[in-house]
Amino acid sequence: MAWGRFAFDSGLEYTGERTMGKETCGNVVLIGFMGSGKSSMGIRLSYRMRYVLEDTDKLIEAGAGKTISEIFAQEGEEAFRVMETELLEKLVEKRGQRIYSVGGGTPVRAVNRPLLKKLGTVVYLRTRPETVYERLRGDTTRPLLQGEDPLGKIRRLMEERESAYMETADIVLDVDEMTADQAADTIMRMAGRTGDGE
Repeated sequence: MAWGRFAFDSGLEYTGERTMGKETCGNVVLIGFMGSGKSSMGIRLSYRMRYVLEDTDKLIEAGAGKTISEIFAQEGEEAFRVMETELLEKLVEKRGQRIYSVGGGTPVRAVNRPLLKKLGTVVYLRTRPETVYERLRGDTTRPLLQGEDPLGKIRRLMEERESAYMETADIVLDVDEMTADQAADTIMRMAGRTGDGE
C-alpha cells in the first residue's frame, strides 16, 4: 500500500520529522484499534526501555471509579471522550520518560491529535480487521463491539479512524505478522535505544 511515506523496512513507515528524545522527552505513545496489541507492546517496551507504562483507559477508570463499560452505559460515549481529552491535557504536563498506551478512539477526536503529538513519539500499530476480530471475538468488555456483525463493525470503524491514526502517527508499524517482541525491537531500533533507558 502506497502511503507516500518513507519506508524503513517491510513493516515500518516513518511519517514525521520528530524522533524520540527530542521535543517529546523520549515518551512513546502507542495508538491503534482495539486488539492491535498496544497493551502487550507497552509492557515489552516498558521493560526494555525501563520506562513507566501508563494505560490511559486504566487511568480514566481509576479517576472515575468506574469501568469503561460502565462509563459508556451510564454517561455515554461523549462523556468518556471528554475524560480522555482532560487526561491528555494533564499528561502533557508530566515529566519523566513513559510509555503511553491510549484508547483506540482517542486520536479520532480532533482536539486530541496535537495533544498526542506533544505527549510523545506516536507509534500506530496497524492491523487488519480480521486479526482484530479473531483476537476479540467473545470479548464482552468492549462496548463498541456489542451487537450483531462485529466484524462488519470493526471494518467500518477502522476505515473511519484510519485518517485520524495516520494524521497523528510519527511511525506506522504493520503488526499482523509480527510478534510483540519483534515489533518492540523495531520501535527501539528506530529510536536508537539500547534498552538501558538511555
